[in-house]
Amino acid sequence: MKIEISNKLLHEVEADIKVVFVVDKNFEHKWVEDKEELEFLGFKGESEEALLLPHKKTIYVGCENLEPDEIRLACAKALTQTKKTKAKTLKIGTYSHECPGTNIKAMAEAFGLADYSFELYKSKKEPTSLESITICTDDYNGVGVSMETATKAISVGTIIAESTNFAKDLVNTIPFEMNSLKLEEVAKSLESIENVTCKAYGKEFLEEQGMGAFLAVNRASHIPPRLLHVSYKPKNATKRVVYVGKGLTYDTGGLSLKPGDYMVSMKADMSGAAAVLAILQGAAKLQLPYEIHAIVGATENAIGPEAYKPDDVLVAKNGKTIEVRNTDAEGRLVLADCLCYAQEQKPDLLIDMATLTGACVVALGEYTTGIMGHSESLKNELHVTSKKSGELTGILPFNRYLKKLLKSSIADMSNISSSRYGGAITAGLFLSNFIEDEYKDKWLHLDIAGPAYVEKDWGYNQCGGTGAGVRMNLYWLIEQSKNEQNCEK
Repeated sequence: MKIEISNKLLHEVEADIKVVFVVDKNFEHKWVEDKEELEFLGFKGESEEALLLPHKKTIYVGCENLEPDEIRLACAKALTQTKKTKAKTLKIGTYSHECPGTNIKAMAEAFGLADYSFELYKSKKEPTSLESITICTDDYNGVGVSMETATKAISVGTIIAESTNFAKDLVNTIPFEMNSLKLEEVAKSLESIENVTCKAYGKEFLEEQGMGAFLAVNRASHIPPRLLHVSYKPKNATKRVVYVGKGLTYDTGGLSLKPGDYMVSMKADMSGAAAVLAILQGAAKLQLPYEIHAIVGATENAIGPEAYKPDDVLVAKNGKTIEVRNTDAEGRLVLADCLCYAQEQKPDLLIDMATLTGACVVALGEYTTGIMGHSESLKNELHVTSKKSGELTGILPFNRYLKKLLKSSIADMSNISSSRYGGAITAGLFLSNFIEDEYKDKWLHLDIAGPAYVEKDWGYNQCGGTGAGVRMNLYWLIEQSKNEQNCEK
């Protein structure tokens, strides 16, 4: 599906379907030509309410305001309605808000996200007729938007959507196929992008590096582990940002076996890995002025004669010892070693992303990412930017008392808390043990367990993998680069 830009007025563009957002609940706007019919049919113009008038070939969609995420929701609803028809082309005007191009970017993003489908394993594919969408610079508020601004906005929005959909594909692929070796292939495929390189390390390297925690998790699997390190290095990069992703391609829980119901959807336990690879892909395609690293610890948590056990004591890369009290708290073990490796890259920012705890879902719900770390300003910065991307986040605070719950009588720490409460925070505090003092205020831990994989459609997200964390981080990187450019001026 193509997204095109036109500087013609909305009524001058030929298309099978016209989409109009109803922002004024009194229906007083030049694009609303069917006020009486809308009132007769009980259309109120509420958020995500849509009505197709077939004889007018017009879809009306309610829009509470002109905030970017409301525009995304309206675009997704319009696309869903259009796909129920045989329409090949769709046209829509622009709805400016704040900076010129902001909502055009949101529209391109939303159309790309809402158009996603994963039908790899279906014998019968769902056909769609829609081939192109034309966004006219003709604006709801009469604000002038230049073709240059609009074209750039569509390009950026499209790249953000494509990167998010890339992550969705990785998560939705079945675990029999999407194992550590397949993830290696995916990571190496990113080398086709300019300035991107990939290194893949196996078991021998992990042993040399003393990554005993990572190796223990892999012990029962017949598929070898991989430490994947993808780098995007543009010329004259102004900052080095290192992302670390949890790459558990399947999690049985190990010997602390999950109940059957909780094992379904564990193919999504590599959502952190998918996200960091997608962020790097997006940053490289956007040609951001930062050096970006994506580091992935890829393995599965299986069961077998060699499986690591509760009561084992593991030695991590930084020499700290960990008492295993539950083998289903395995993601933090892999991340511990990967974070140690990541700090050797001397990052200006260090962000790990993981479907780490069910406790985070209990705390924040299915749709919200938990942000943790030691720097209040850094946490708040990402939290504020995430709102612009449409992703939902909540800040979970560290405290000294929860940290004490990780104490072990036989090792430096336990891999789980001695209390059932505050599990998302204690998992973050566990990871903090592997962050050196000089990087503590440069580090964020993002628990994406809630939004990474949801078994029902929501907003412009389909059920299944959502690419959680990709958009908010790309928005954050884009905003930081703009702020730096403004400072230079």
